[in-house]
Amino acid sequence: MKPDTPLSAAPAHVPLVELFIVFLKIGTLAIGGGGQAFLYRDIVEIKKWVSDKDYVVGLAIAQVLPGANPVNLAVYFGHKLRGGMGSIAAVFGMVVPAFCIILAAGYAYRQLQQYPATHFVLLGAAAVGISATLAMSFKISAKIERNVATIALGLATFIAVGILRFPMVWVVCVTVPLSILYFYVMERRRAG
Repeated sequence: MKPDTPLSAAPAHVPLVELFIVFLKIGTLAIGGGGQAFLYRDIVEIKKWVSDKDYVVGLAIAQVLPGANPVNLAVYFGHKLRGGMGSIAAVFGMVVPAFCIILAAGYAYRQLQQYPATHFVLLGAAAVGISATLAMSFKISAKIERNVATIALGLATFIAVGILRFPMVWVVCVTVPLSILYFYVMERRRAG
């Protein structure tokens, strides 16, 4: 991907009902981090509503902002595709099934928590979520620009959060301004 390529424009018209159905499906089927992978597949690969680069931007924004990533993604892409009403449709589609499933799963867990098989089912669900997230990460990482600075910032973030266990808020407060400064300087050099 060229670094100077502008973000793609939204499709001419994404029907609200179709937007709602995509997020309803994701809210119903996604487990853990799998929601991001399903969303990528549906809105980038199948529907082609947004580009890979647009998705990465939305994912980064959703992860940096407080709140649940899937809801942040629904707000961002709903707004990008259909404005305020798109955000409402996407969030409603994402949250309602998840809320109902959580209520049912909580009740089922309370009734079945004494059985060892219950814990194996939960471990399997966690493995699915992690696998889907990793698959999406590999797919996207193959398409984004790589240079020494982005690799260094990525490794520094991984080490700070994943290994040294620094609080995510402080890591984000340091790495986001550094990233912005780096890309600002690079754009100025390209333009000048």
